[in-house]
Amino acid sequence: MKQKDTNTKKLVILGAGESGVGTALLGKAKGYEVFVSDFGEIKQQYALQLEEAEISFESGKHTEEEILSATVVVKSPGIPDKAVIVQKLLGQGVPVISEIEFAAEYTDATIVGITGSNGKTTTTLLTGHLLQSEIEKVGVAGNIGDSFAKSILEQECSHYVLELSSFQLDGIKSFAPHIAVLLNITPDHLDRYEYKFENYVASKFRITMNQSEEDYFIYDADDKTITTYLENNNTNAQGIPFSITRELERGVCLRKGTIIMKLNDNEEELGNISDISISGKHNTKNAMAAATIAKLVGIRKQTIRESLSTFKNASHRLEDVLKIKNVNYINDSKATNVNATYYALEAVKKPIVWIVGGVDKGNDYSELLGLVNEKVKAVICLGVDNSKIIEAFQGSVEEIRESQSMKDAVRMAYNISEKGDVVLLSPCCASFDLFKSYEDRGDQFKEAVRNL
Repeated sequence: MKQKDTNTKKLVILGAGESGVGTALLGKAKGYEVFVSDFGEIKQQYALQLEEAEISFESGKHTEEEILSATVVVKSPGIPDKAVIVQKLLGQGVPVISEIEFAAEYTDATIVGITGSNGKTTTTLLTGHLLQSEIEKVGVAGNIGDSFAKSILEQECSHYVLELSSFQLDGIKSFAPHIAVLLNITPDHLDRYEYKFENYVASKFRITMNQSEEDYFIYDADDKTITTYLENNNTNAQGIPFSITRELERGVCLRKGTIIMKLNDNEEELGNISDISISGKHNTKNAMAAATIAKLVGIRKQTIRESLSTFKNASHRLEDVLKIKNVNYINDSKATNVNATYYALEAVKKPIVWIVGGVDKGNDYSELLGLVNEKVKAVICLGVDNSKIIEAFQGSVEEIRESQSMKDAVRMAYNISEKGDVVLLSPCCASFDLFKSYEDRGDQFKEAVRNL
């Protein structure tokens, strides 16, 4: 394991969430003087962890004198660079990095980094599942579950599979995964990127910026944003494209439903799409990326095929809840943007009663019109302000209703739906107008369905 000589340097952490507290604990273990500052209220579970580790912290304020004396600062992904305290640190030349950058210094493990606007969590979990089938010590962390820093502190693994958001990638300097994956890029979080899509695109591509010729960069060759960027920008890594629309001379593609990997003049079958336990074209792509990673780290083909069929996805992602009177209820609460909901509508093969709405993030619903015209029989708007959704779809479906509680929305869907239909919660929007989080929204949907 890499060991960094800190000479009691001062580590300041802004934000006391999962990544911040994980960094604090790792920093303390590596000999740093650690101070944690959160401008908001620190959750009790994290405050207790800091107290037990005897780490100094503050909440509800940022004490500038304490923070500006740092040798290095690790910033929560949720804090933008334009925050006043961050600007002051940068103005004084204090390095401000992400937890991913800090933690990577303390492991020699093989690192797989996975990013994209949609599908990150599914692909990360599936990759972990494939690797864990043959490798004893595989950590799955990052933007999911435990922080990378906490994972390194608690167990030294030979491989780490990391889900990485654009916010986390914004704070890297030298971090270089051995295998980087870019699943897709669609407009999201543009408020963080000066409402410039090109800034968001560049952020996603940071995942490969420090890779060498010995590393691998797996990407979707069907994504025009990705391929256009690569036409104008170089990466040092060995590129491995994947496609579900055409056969590739080099990369990963489909041939009569079989996943084919072509590298170094070799051709191998990694499984069949019928083996994949999760549905939808987007999940076929996620599985192709995960299978490619597994083959690169030495997992046997037979194991890959078997593991693709036994994987169970995380909650709130096209999650089957119940079948009531021959109507399927599906929870896709994680779909917080247009692209994610597009995948969900595309995956469902039966008439849909669609529950949609929440905090609009500048959505362009016109991308969904074709699928809505084809598949959706009724729309139930679940949000404080539903005007944009109603305007977008009022000419495309026979019935549009409004609700401001999940219980009422599910009851409406129950009354509208008929034998053979699907009631789909795929909100297309953030959850914070009526719910604490997308998990809370999905949990309330499942509870309401079970109480029908």
